[in-house]
Amino acid sequence: MLSRRPFLAGLAALLFAPLCGQAAELPDLGGRAVVVVTENAYPPLQFVDPKSGAVIGWEYDAMNEIAKRLNFKVEYQNTSWDAMIQAVADGQYDIGMTGITIKDDRKEKVDFSDPYIRSQQLMLVRSDEARFTDAESFAGTEGALIGAQPGTSPFYTAVYEILDGNEQNPRIKLFETFGATVQALKAGDVDLVLTDSTAGEGYVKASGGTLKIVGEPLGTEDFGFIFKKGSDLVAPVNAAIAALKADGTLDKLNRKWFLDYKMGQ
Repeated sequence: MLSRRPFLAGLAALLFAPLCGQAAELPDLGGRAVVVVTENAYPPLQFVDPKSGAVIGWEYDAMNEIAKRLNFKVEYQNTSWDAMIQAVADGQYDIGMTGITIKDDRKEKVDFSDPYIRSQQLMLVRSDEARFTDAESFAGTEGALIGAQPGTSPFYTAVYEILDGNEQNPRIKLFETFGATVQALKAGDVDLVLTDSTAGEGYVKASGGTLKIVGEPLGTEDFGFIFKKGSDLVAPVNAAIAALKADGTLDKLNRKWFLDYKMGQ
């Protein structure tokens, strides 16, 4: 989801390496119930397994391990991206996870965990696309369309870094989910989807050769879990993230989901 250096080289730039040293003793949350909400639309972070119908992914594995180490009982629920941040801010859910970019404007509504993945914005296109090869040539290709979810980092990158800064630009077609933008790309309804590298790699792997990445990365972004302002879960989750980095657990998840896992196989 590479016209940049090969994926293995790029992986080092987008994922945090494990930290050295021993993890400190973690807090015990006494088996309390914690409701975690996600969208299940960002492979390989979280998605519905096409074979089993189960919800799986990097974030599920990480959150399950965090819950185990902090001794809380996790309950997963699903909601749309456009509702998630406000719903967590309102206390409807305890934690939100769906590859959420840490941004200052979002910090006004919710608290973020420490970052657990660093990703890059990439250009996802059909494999037979030959009209453009980067952001500049896309902008100059008359009639070429971008699919995006409103309010997301890819949407704002499309508006302000590729096009003309007009959020109502008709060259941007809006969709409710990231998966819908990819389906529109495959169907020829749009010509480009901007995606973080984690999701993009997942869709390229699953496409059977019908999708590819073009151009250079358009920037980097850090992902974090979100919480209601003032949540007492932030510090324990941060401690657990640090422990997972320190003992190599996150590195193992990176290898499992970004190198070894093949969707649909």
